[in-house]
Amino acid sequence: MRTIDQTHVIYRNPLARARRFTAEFFKYLILAIVLVVTVAPVMLMWSSALKTKQEINKNPIALPTSFYTDNLTKAWTVGRFSRYSLNSIIITIPTVLGVVALSCLAGYGFARHQFFGKRFFFMLFLVGLMVPFQSIMIPLYFNLKDFKLLGTYFAMILPAIGLGLPFGIYLMQAFFRGLPVELSDSGKVDGCNEFQVFWHIILPLTTPAISSLAIFQFVWTWNAFLMPLIYLNKDEFRPMTLGLMFFQGRYTSDYAMISAAVTLTTLPLILVYIILQRQFLRGLTAGAIKG
Repeated sequence: MRTIDQTHVIYRNPLARARRFTAEFFKYLILAIVLVVTVAPVMLMWSSALKTKQEINKNPIALPTSFYTDNLTKAWTVGRFSRYSLNSIIITIPTVLGVVALSCLAGYGFARHQFFGKRFFFMLFLVGLMVPFQSIMIPLYFNLKDFKLLGTYFAMILPAIGLGLPFGIYLMQAFFRGLPVELSDSGKVDGCNEFQVFWHIILPLTTPAISSLAIFQFVWTWNAFLMPLIYLNKDEFRPMTLGLMFFQGRYTSDYAMISAAVTLTTLPLILVYIILQRQFLRGLTAGAIKG
Protein backbone atom coordinates (compact mmCIF):
# COMPACT_ATOMS: atom_id res chain seq x y z
CA MET A 1 0.00 0.00 0.00
CA ARG A 2 1.32 3.41 -0.96
CA THR A 3 1.87 5.98 1.73
CA ILE A 4 0.72 9.58 1.37
CA ASP A 5 4.24 10.72 0.48
CA GLN A 6 4.56 8.09 -2.25
CA THR A 7 1.22 9.08 -3.77
CA HIS A 8 2.25 12.73 -3.65
CA VAL A 9 5.49 11.89 -5.48
CA ILE A 10 3.58 10.03 -8.20
CA TYR A 11 1.36 13.01 -8.94
CA ARG A 12 4.29 15.44 -8.80
CA ASN A 13 6.51 13.31 -11.07
CA PRO A 14 5.45 13.63 -14.76
CA LEU A 15 7.09 10.32 -15.72
CA ALA A 16 5.31 8.40 -12.97
CA ARG A 17 2.05 10.08 -13.89
CA ALA A 18 2.52 9.11 -17.55
CA ARG A 19 3.20 5.50 -16.60
CA ARG A 20 0.11 5.43 -14.43
CA PHE A 21 -1.98 6.92 -17.23
CA THR A 22 -0.61 4.39 -19.73
CA ALA A 23 -1.36 1.47 -17.41
CA GLU A 24 -4.91 2.70 -16.82
CA PHE A 25 -5.41 3.34 -20.55
CA PHE A 26 -4.40 -0.17 -21.57
CA LYS A 27 -6.43 -1.69 -18.76
CA TYR A 28 -9.63 0.01 -19.90
CA LEU A 29 -8.76 -0.64 -23.55
CA ILE A 30 -8.58 -4.39 -22.89
CA LEU A 31 -11.86 -4.24 -20.94
CA ALA A 32 -13.50 -2.35 -23.80
CA ILE A 33 -12.30 -4.93 -26.34
CA VAL A 34 -13.63 -7.79 -24.20
CA LEU A 35 -16.94 -5.94 -23.82
CA VAL A 36 -17.29 -5.44 -27.58
CA VAL A 37 -16.37 -9.04 -28.37
CA THR A 38 -18.88 -10.28 -25.78
CA VAL A 39 -21.79 -7.95 -26.43
CA ALA A 40 -21.52 -7.49 -30.21
CA PRO A 41 -22.80 -10.99 -31.16
CA VAL A 42 -25.74 -10.64 -28.79
CA MET A 43 -26.67 -7.21 -30.14
CA LEU A 44 -26.31 -8.46 -33.72
CA MET A 45 -28.59 -11.38 -32.93
CA TRP A 46 -31.23 -9.16 -31.32
CA SER A 47 -31.15 -6.63 -34.15
CA SER A 48 -31.40 -9.41 -36.76
CA ALA A 49 -34.46 -10.81 -34.98
CA LEU A 50 -36.19 -7.44 -35.43
CA LYS A 51 -35.38 -7.07 -39.13
CA THR A 52 -36.92 -8.48 -42.27
CA LYS A 53 -35.10 -10.97 -44.44
CA GLN A 54 -34.53 -8.28 -47.06
CA GLU A 55 -32.94 -5.93 -44.52
CA ILE A 56 -30.50 -8.63 -43.39
CA ASN A 57 -29.53 -9.44 -46.99
CA LYS A 58 -28.98 -5.74 -47.68
CA ASN A 59 -26.88 -4.94 -44.59
CA PRO A 60 -26.61 -7.62 -41.88
CA ILE A 61 -24.83 -5.39 -39.33
CA ALA A 62 -27.07 -2.33 -39.65
CA LEU A 63 -29.64 -1.47 -37.00
CA PRO A 64 -33.28 -2.29 -37.82
CA THR A 65 -35.24 0.53 -39.43
CA SER A 66 -38.37 -0.54 -37.52
CA PHE A 67 -39.23 -3.09 -34.84
CA TYR A 68 -40.40 -6.02 -36.96
CA THR A 69 -41.78 -8.48 -34.40
CA ASP A 70 -43.30 -10.96 -36.84
CA ASN A 71 -40.17 -13.10 -36.67
CA LEU A 72 -40.55 -13.55 -32.91
CA THR A 73 -44.28 -14.21 -33.24
CA LYS A 74 -43.79 -16.77 -36.00
CA ALA A 75 -41.00 -18.53 -34.12
CA TRP A 76 -43.16 -18.61 -30.97
CA THR A 77 -46.24 -20.03 -32.70
CA VAL A 78 -45.31 -21.78 -35.95
CA GLY A 79 -41.90 -22.85 -34.65
CA ARG A 80 -43.56 -24.26 -31.49
CA PHE A 81 -41.23 -22.39 -29.16
CA SER A 82 -44.16 -21.80 -26.85
CA ARG A 83 -44.23 -25.56 -26.22
CA TYR A 84 -40.44 -25.89 -26.17
CA SER A 85 -40.13 -23.10 -23.60
CA LEU A 86 -42.74 -24.78 -21.39
CA ASN A 87 -40.79 -28.05 -21.61
CA SER A 88 -37.57 -26.28 -20.65
CA ILE A 89 -39.28 -24.68 -17.65
CA ILE A 90 -40.78 -28.03 -16.56
CA ILE A 91 -37.32 -29.61 -16.74
CA THR A 92 -35.19 -26.76 -15.39
CA ILE A 93 -37.12 -25.58 -12.32
CA PRO A 94 -37.42 -29.01 -10.58
CA THR A 95 -33.78 -29.73 -11.44
CA VAL A 96 -32.56 -26.46 -9.92
CA LEU A 97 -34.73 -26.88 -6.83
CA GLY A 98 -33.59 -30.47 -6.36
CA VAL A 99 -29.90 -29.67 -6.72
CA VAL A 100 -30.08 -26.64 -4.42
CA ALA A 101 -32.12 -28.41 -1.71
CA LEU A 102 -30.05 -31.60 -1.64
CA SER A 103 -26.75 -29.70 -1.91
CA CYS A 104 -27.65 -27.51 1.06
CA LEU A 105 -28.60 -30.48 3.22
CA ALA A 106 -25.60 -32.60 2.26
CA GLY A 107 -23.20 -29.65 2.37
CA TYR A 108 -24.35 -28.76 5.87
CA GLY A 109 -23.89 -32.35 7.01
CA PHE A 110 -20.38 -32.60 5.61
CA ALA A 111 -19.39 -29.19 6.98
CA ARG A 112 -20.79 -29.36 10.52
CA HIS A 113 -21.10 -33.01 11.55
CA GLN A 114 -18.69 -35.83 12.19
CA PHE A 115 -19.72 -39.34 11.15
CA PHE A 116 -18.10 -42.57 10.08
CA GLY A 117 -16.70 -42.44 6.55
CA LYS A 118 -17.23 -38.71 6.19
CA ARG A 119 -14.04 -38.10 4.23
CA PHE A 120 -14.58 -41.19 2.07
CA PHE A 121 -18.13 -40.23 1.11
CA PHE A 122 -17.15 -36.63 0.43
CA MET A 123 -14.35 -37.77 -1.88
CA LEU A 124 -16.82 -40.15 -3.51
CA PHE A 125 -19.05 -37.20 -4.34
CA LEU A 126 -16.09 -35.26 -5.71
CA VAL A 127 -15.37 -38.11 -8.13
CA GLY A 128 -18.56 -37.05 -9.87
CA LEU A 129 -16.84 -33.83 -10.91
CA MET A 130 -14.30 -35.84 -12.88
CA VAL A 131 -16.71 -38.24 -14.61
CA PRO A 132 -17.93 -36.88 -17.97
CA PHE A 133 -21.50 -37.48 -19.00
CA GLN A 134 -20.38 -39.20 -22.20
CA SER A 135 -18.90 -42.06 -20.17
CA ILE A 136 -22.21 -42.91 -18.48
CA MET A 137 -24.83 -41.92 -21.05
CA ILE A 138 -25.21 -45.44 -22.54
CA PRO A 139 -25.60 -47.33 -19.20
CA LEU A 140 -27.88 -44.54 -18.02
CA TYR A 141 -30.00 -44.98 -21.15
CA PHE A 142 -30.66 -48.63 -20.35
CA ASN A 143 -31.34 -47.83 -16.68
CA LEU A 144 -33.96 -45.28 -17.65
CA LYS A 145 -35.42 -47.75 -20.11
CA ASP A 146 -35.68 -50.45 -17.43
CA PHE A 147 -37.46 -48.03 -15.08
CA LYS A 148 -39.79 -46.97 -17.94
CA LEU A 149 -38.70 -43.35 -17.63
CA LEU A 150 -37.29 -42.99 -21.14
CA GLY A 151 -39.15 -40.38 -23.15
CA THR A 152 -40.53 -38.59 -20.07
CA TYR A 153 -39.54 -35.45 -18.20
CA PHE A 154 -38.02 -37.56 -15.43
CA ALA A 155 -35.50 -38.97 -17.90
CA MET A 156 -33.94 -35.52 -17.93
CA ILE A 157 -34.74 -34.24 -14.42
CA LEU A 158 -33.39 -37.12 -12.32
CA PRO A 159 -30.03 -37.55 -14.12
CA ALA A 160 -29.56 -33.76 -14.21
CA ILE A 161 -30.03 -33.59 -10.43
CA GLY A 162 -27.55 -36.41 -9.92
CA LEU A 163 -24.96 -34.81 -12.19
CA GLY A 164 -25.38 -31.43 -10.53
CA LEU A 165 -24.98 -32.64 -6.95
CA PRO A 166 -21.17 -33.10 -6.84
CA PHE A 167 -20.48 -29.45 -7.65
CA GLY A 168 -23.39 -28.26 -5.51
CA ILE A 169 -22.29 -30.22 -2.44
CA TYR A 170 -18.70 -29.06 -2.85
CA LEU A 171 -19.77 -25.41 -3.15
CA MET A 172 -22.23 -25.41 -0.26
CA GLN A 173 -20.03 -27.28 2.20
CA ALA A 174 -17.28 -24.74 1.59
CA PHE A 175 -19.63 -21.89 2.50
CA PHE A 176 -21.08 -23.69 5.52
CA ARG A 177 -17.60 -24.49 6.75
CA GLY A 178 -16.62 -20.83 6.49
CA LEU A 179 -19.39 -19.69 8.86
CA PRO A 180 -18.53 -19.36 12.57
CA VAL A 181 -19.51 -22.35 14.70
CA GLU A 182 -20.57 -19.93 17.44
CA LEU A 183 -23.68 -19.08 15.41
CA SER A 184 -24.94 -22.64 15.68
CA ASP A 185 -23.99 -22.85 19.35
CA SER A 186 -25.88 -19.66 20.19
CA GLY A 187 -28.98 -20.99 18.42
CA LYS A 188 -28.83 -24.25 20.37
CA VAL A 189 -28.44 -22.32 23.62
CA ASP A 190 -31.64 -20.45 22.76
CA GLY A 191 -33.48 -23.75 22.42
CA CYS A 192 -33.30 -24.45 18.66
CA ASN A 193 -32.93 -27.99 17.44
CA GLU A 194 -30.54 -28.94 14.63
CA PHE A 195 -32.99 -28.31 11.81
CA GLN A 196 -34.08 -24.97 13.25
CA VAL A 197 -30.45 -23.86 13.49
CA PHE A 198 -29.93 -24.89 9.87
CA TRP A 199 -33.15 -23.32 8.55
CA HIS A 200 -33.36 -20.07 10.53
CA ILE A 201 -29.72 -19.20 11.26
CA ILE A 202 -27.28 -20.85 8.86
CA LEU A 203 -29.24 -21.06 5.61
CA PRO A 204 -30.10 -17.32 5.34
CA LEU A 205 -26.40 -16.49 5.57
CA THR A 206 -25.63 -18.62 2.51
CA THR A 207 -28.00 -16.78 0.14
CA PRO A 208 -25.12 -15.66 -2.14
CA ALA A 209 -23.89 -19.25 -2.46
CA ILE A 210 -27.41 -20.54 -3.13
CA SER A 211 -27.91 -17.87 -5.82
CA SER A 212 -24.60 -18.76 -7.46
CA LEU A 213 -25.44 -22.46 -7.44
CA ALA A 214 -28.95 -21.77 -8.78
CA ILE A 215 -27.58 -19.71 -11.68
CA PHE A 216 -24.92 -22.28 -12.57
CA GLN A 217 -27.43 -25.12 -12.50
CA PHE A 218 -30.08 -23.13 -14.38
CA VAL A 219 -27.65 -22.30 -17.18
CA TRP A 220 -26.37 -25.87 -17.40
CA THR A 221 -29.84 -27.43 -17.46
CA TRP A 222 -31.35 -24.87 -19.82
CA ASN A 223 -28.45 -25.27 -22.29
CA ALA A 224 -28.28 -29.07 -22.04
CA PHE A 225 -28.36 -30.63 -25.48
CA LEU A 226 -26.90 -34.14 -25.52
CA MET A 227 -28.95 -35.48 -22.62
CA PRO A 228 -32.40 -34.48 -23.95
CA LEU A 229 -31.32 -35.52 -27.46
CA ILE A 230 -30.76 -39.08 -26.21
CA TYR A 231 -33.45 -39.45 -23.56
CA LEU A 232 -36.32 -37.26 -24.85
CA ASN A 233 -37.12 -38.71 -28.23
CA LYS A 234 -40.63 -37.29 -28.57
CA ASP A 235 -41.40 -33.85 -29.98
CA GLU A 236 -43.83 -32.95 -27.18
CA PHE A 237 -41.02 -33.27 -24.61
CA ARG A 238 -38.29 -31.41 -26.47
CA PRO A 239 -36.70 -28.43 -24.66
CA MET A 240 -35.70 -25.22 -26.41
CA THR A 241 -32.20 -26.42 -27.30
CA LEU A 242 -33.54 -29.35 -29.31
CA GLY A 243 -36.31 -27.22 -30.73
CA LEU A 244 -33.72 -24.73 -31.93
CA MET A 245 -31.81 -27.49 -33.72
CA PHE A 246 -34.85 -28.70 -35.65
CA PHE A 247 -35.99 -25.12 -36.24
CA GLN A 248 -32.60 -24.23 -37.72
CA GLY A 249 -32.82 -27.19 -40.07
CA ARG A 250 -36.18 -25.93 -41.31
CA TYR A 251 -35.12 -22.29 -41.77
CA THR A 252 -31.50 -22.74 -42.84
CA SER A 253 -31.27 -19.65 -45.05
CA ASP A 254 -33.68 -17.40 -43.12
CA TYR A 255 -31.30 -15.66 -40.72
CA ALA A 256 -34.03 -13.42 -39.34
CA MET A 257 -36.08 -16.41 -38.17
CA ILE A 258 -33.02 -18.17 -36.77
CA SER A 259 -32.05 -15.00 -34.85
CA ALA A 260 -35.58 -14.78 -33.47
CA ALA A 261 -35.41 -18.40 -32.29
CA VAL A 262 -32.00 -17.88 -30.68
CA THR A 263 -33.31 -14.73 -28.98
CA LEU A 264 -36.24 -16.63 -27.48
CA THR A 265 -33.86 -19.37 -26.29
CA THR A 266 -31.29 -17.09 -24.64
CA LEU A 267 -33.59 -14.43 -23.21
CA PRO A 268 -34.57 -16.43 -20.08
CA LEU A 269 -30.89 -16.96 -19.23
CA ILE A 270 -30.21 -13.23 -19.43
CA LEU A 271 -33.27 -12.40 -17.32
CA VAL A 272 -32.34 -14.91 -14.60
CA TYR A 273 -28.81 -13.53 -14.44
CA ILE A 274 -30.06 -9.93 -14.25
CA ILE A 275 -32.46 -10.80 -11.42
CA LEU A 276 -29.84 -12.70 -9.39
CA GLN A 277 -26.82 -10.68 -10.49
CA ARG A 278 -26.11 -9.01 -7.17
CA GLN A 279 -26.37 -12.21 -5.16
CA PHE A 280 -24.32 -14.08 -7.77
CA LEU A 281 -21.47 -11.57 -7.58
CA ARG A 282 -21.61 -11.62 -3.78
CA GLY A 283 -21.34 -15.40 -3.87
CA LEU A 284 -18.30 -15.33 -6.13
CA THR A 285 -16.64 -12.63 -4.02
CA ALA A 286 -17.32 -14.47 -0.78
CA GLY A 287 -15.97 -17.69 -2.26
CA ALA A 288 -12.80 -15.95 -3.41
CA ILE A 289 -12.23 -14.39 0.04
CA LYS A 290 -12.79 -17.69 1.83
CA GLY A 291 -10.60 -19.56 -0.61
